[in-house]
Amino acid sequence: MAFKSTGKIKEIKDGVVIADGLSDVAYNELVEIQDSEGKIHLGLALNLDAESVGIIVLGEYSSIGEDDMVTATGKQLAIEVSNSLLSNVIDPLGRSLEDVKIVHTKDVRSEPLEQVAAGVSERKDVSRPLPTGIKSIDAMIPIGKGQRELIIGDRQTGKSAIAIDTIINQKGKNVKCIYVGIGQKMAKISALKARLLMEGAMDYTVIVAASTSQAASLQYIAPFTGVAIGEYFAKRGEDALVIFDDLTKHAWAYREISLLLKRPPGREAYPGDVFYLHSRLLERALQYSDENKGGSLTALPIIETQAGDISAYIPTNVISITDGQIYLESDLFNAGHRPAVNVGLSVSRVGGSAQLKAMKEVAGQLRLDLAQYRELAAFAQFGSDLDKETRAKLDRGARMQELLKQNQYDTMSAGEQVLVLYAGTQGYLDNIAVEDIKDWEYSFKIHIKKNFTELIEKIEKGESIKDSLLTEIEKALRSFKY
Repeated sequence: MAFKSTGKIKEIKDGVVIADGLSDVAYNELVEIQDSEGKIHLGLALNLDAESVGIIVLGEYSSIGEDDMVTATGKQLAIEVSNSLLSNVIDPLGRSLEDVKIVHTKDVRSEPLEQVAAGVSERKDVSRPLPTGIKSIDAMIPIGKGQRELIIGDRQTGKSAIAIDTIINQKGKNVKCIYVGIGQKMAKISALKARLLMEGAMDYTVIVAASTSQAASLQYIAPFTGVAIGEYFAKRGEDALVIFDDLTKHAWAYREISLLLKRPPGREAYPGDVFYLHSRLLERALQYSDENKGGSLTALPIIETQAGDISAYIPTNVISITDGQIYLESDLFNAGHRPAVNVGLSVSRVGGSAQLKAMKEVAGQLRLDLAQYRELAAFAQFGSDLDKETRAKLDRGARMQELLKQNQYDTMSAGEQVLVLYAGTQGYLDNIAVEDIKDWEYSFKIHIKKNFTELIEKIEKGESIKDSLLTEIEKALRSFKY
């Protein structure tokens, strides 16, 4: 019989246990705590001091007391993953939160929550688009499969809405989605599941929930559970998308745990390794090479800012780790421009190489029109007389801004987006009143879906406007009468 390292609890406070003994326990090792009633609780060894070990209890800890026995397991914390997790709401330990027994039938695998990210030789460049269905993002801040794109902004600016729309838009695209709710109310999680069910998106989605009522330790491990599930699908050659909503609350949970473990506080009272916490999590997003089955794991972390301050500690950390950011602005949101994407402060560092040819061709003119509009609008507010050319650029920009507005849950295919944006950039909307743009767009989408499905398919297969599609696109636009 193998020897197991054991110890006794000498102190417990707010879910953090200090135990002596456990001479052979390793960092991040799973331990078992037996309370006075004989019940077993799981914990993680996070502090290895000379005389004691600091352990976080994974879940309820009220029945644990001093002198209770702690046993090292010699194992890492892992979760059982298979296709059976899809359509379920689970806690960070893989247990159903809906009184539904999850039965892993086949292809089940035990995935460690903490793993070293795949090396450079196992990866390849991001080259395939992951469409969000949102015009302003897919055109100007495109996301590729295997990318890490940050969604950042103040509270109530539509960050989660973008993430949810992205999940909904993966319907029929063979992308498995994992939504990780950290420090969210269970009412919000329930509403999210109801919406995804309504949209037919729960069939390919797992929700990992570490709510406000759960221990900080579960909120700490929740993102690692989400990325472990995503890696399971990616290693099998499938595409997966994981959303961390949000990593600000994750950092808060880690700060709380670290202070209880008496680790030295640094900037804003966060421990010194909070950067490493998020970097080792997000580095696991990747596009596998063809030799490694070619699967991908795309990460969309969400960060909440205070009064638009993106220079705070956690925002700057995550910005430096990710491959770009989608910045949402309160002023735009309050002005009714939704999604409230600030194109000037948003960037995608790799998504452009995964963009459809037709979308890239349309996006270049769109960026130019919007940049000229923003520049000229600043002068126009002084009320000086404007020449005809300047007025035309202002009018075009106003229409393009209106065209980029999009309601939540109203996602669009890449082909529809290209045709709508092409119409705007080529002047087809110049004689349409700004207030009628949305109505025009709605009618035009019906027209092209009914009469030009082959054109939409060609765009989505990657054909270029310049090479082959120009005549068909012009025909689609000229045949539409508003």
